Amino acid sequence: MLRPVLDFLLYDWLQLEQLLSRPRFQEHSRETFDSVFDSCERIARERFAPFNRLVDTEEPRFDGERVILPKATHEAWQAYAGSGMLAAAQDADLGGMQLPCTLELAANAFFMKASVSISAAMLTVGNANLLLTHGTPAQRRVFAQAELEGRWAGTMCLSEPQAGSSLSDIATRALPDGADFEADPLGPRYRLTGNKMWISAGDHELTENIVHLVLAKIPGPDGKLPSGTKGISLFVVPKRMVDGEGRLTGERNDVTLAGLNHKCGWRGITNTLLNFGEGRSMPAGRAGAVGYLVGRPGDGLHCMFHLMNEARIGVGMASAMLGFAGYEASLSYARQRPQGRPVTARGKDATRQQVPIIEHADVKRMLLAQKAYSEGALALLLYCARLVDEQRTGSEESAAEATQLLEILTPIAKSFPSQWCLEANSLAIQVHGGYGYTRDFPVEQYWRDNHLNMIHEGTHGIQALDLLGRKVVMQDGAGLALLASRVRATAAHAAEDSALLPLAEGLGAALNRLLAATSAAWSTGRPEEALANATPYLQAFGHLVIAWVWLDLALAAKAAEPERREGVVAACRYFHAYELPLVDAWLGAVSRREPVCRQMQAEWF
Repeated sequence: MLRPVLDFLLYDWLQLEQLLSRPRFQEHSRETFDSVFDSCERIARERFAPFNRLVDTEEPRFDGERVILPKATHEAWQAYAGSGMLAAAQDADLGGMQLPCTLELAANAFFMKASVSISAAMLTVGNANLLLTHGTPAQRRVFAQAELEGRWAGTMCLSEPQAGSSLSDIATRALPDGADFEADPLGPRYRLTGNKMWISAGDHELTENIVHLVLAKIPGPDGKLPSGTKGISLFVVPKRMVDGEGRLTGERNDVTLAGLNHKCGWRGITNTLLNFGEGRSMPAGRAGAVGYLVGRPGDGLHCMFHLMNEARIGVGMASAMLGFAGYEASLSYARQRPQGRPVTARGKDATRQQVPIIEHADVKRMLLAQKAYSEGALALLLYCARLVDEQRTGSEESAAEATQLLEILTPIAKSFPSQWCLEANSLAIQVHGGYGYTRDFPVEQYWRDNHLNMIHEGTHGIQALDLLGRKVVMQDGAGLALLASRVRATAAHAAEDSALLPLAEGLGAALNRLLAATSAAWSTGRPEEALANATPYLQAFGHLVIAWVWLDLALAAKAAEPERREGVVAACRYFHAYELPLVDAWLGAVSRREPVCRQMQAEWF
């Protein structure tokens, strides 16, 4: 099911072939793109999908010396790294294929759908991309290159046991490693001490080394750590020590696995607590894990956002593919499962044969919701990837617009799929009835895997604060105004079609209410009043964006084959009829700056 959907989104809607005229992609063709899809689809089918249940039941374990993962996980990583997908969008001189980012993300959808936790390579790619942007030439050559080749893996180490989302409160320290700390060929060398929590892929034996990107603070002259996020610096900390040419020295860095976290989902990948600077593996008198400064002191969070934003798109895609996998499974089940009889004017005739449950209107409602959530989320994510390609290869004006749109859409690209594709998974269980809660069918695992994604890479509340507190007001609301102009353009185009006119009018009205609510939220100039309802604002914003995407898809589907066209239009109609009206309730709380949540006292609970 996935391949035809991707083909429609990429070629009929996003017009991906237009990129082939640009110098960066001129060596490619539609045949090149299709061959990449063929290869990824095959590897996902053979190396990932058959072992999705296995990695859920055989969780990672630590034997005291190393982390043990199933053989299938090792083979899947080797197949993925061997495919070249880790460097798919990179420059040719880095060993990359110079594929569009849009195609890269679409191709990775096959792996995420087949087994989301085996396919968790996005942090390695994001880690390398950060170093390519902010690292020194030596860091790019030694660390990023090895990651893109699949020899080393990468992580991001932000949260700490006492400071989850509150990064200003991190306590990991970084001290210059001797008087000549600036002479190391890999960058200024520091010694790090502290603890990091919830580190995905923080320890394993899939690769010969792991490249940790660690946020820490450099103490001031008084020995105290600087306060706030502006005092955070970024360091690259290898698991195993390397020389200036990237050769392993045989020495283990002072990075210790303190424990594995056992989660409800994503069990195929380790999630770890790491201790930096315990002194277990370094010579006496040299306490602390060796780390090399990335960028300038104090710029750590700025640099890390390069990886965090990329990871948020990745989490959104993982969420969408889990939703899509559940939709595909429940659709197949609904077509085969006979139960009940049609409701007619005379009621149910018990003498008639039972019908497949897909014939019942309420089951169609649940399937339509899953389709609308998962395919709508997938479309939005590919649109965001298309904006990245525009940033890199478009005209100066179009690149600037793409940057503005990405800023405002990234919180939605992470939050909408992680909330509503989880709802899609819940509906998939419901379609299966009692069987959905058993391990006889995969939908309960999809639900557990997806439940983590509202936390991964920034909670729902963090995305909401980012959207209403920063993104819609930055540059005097330029990004919001640009997005509104795109929405209005789609509505105007759709209004020319009598069948789509009511949907276009409804979308325009919802946009006006959103803009009015944005102004009302900030009308008093008091952040505590505006941001108390940031999450309802995020939900309303997300639904408006997906309603816009579906209307645009309905326009693109006019030239598609009949079944594709009718399916897209039906999903569009469903979302506008059942989902878009929810925006009014959410925006009501935003517009009146509903005070109940911020006024609630802790003792009243």
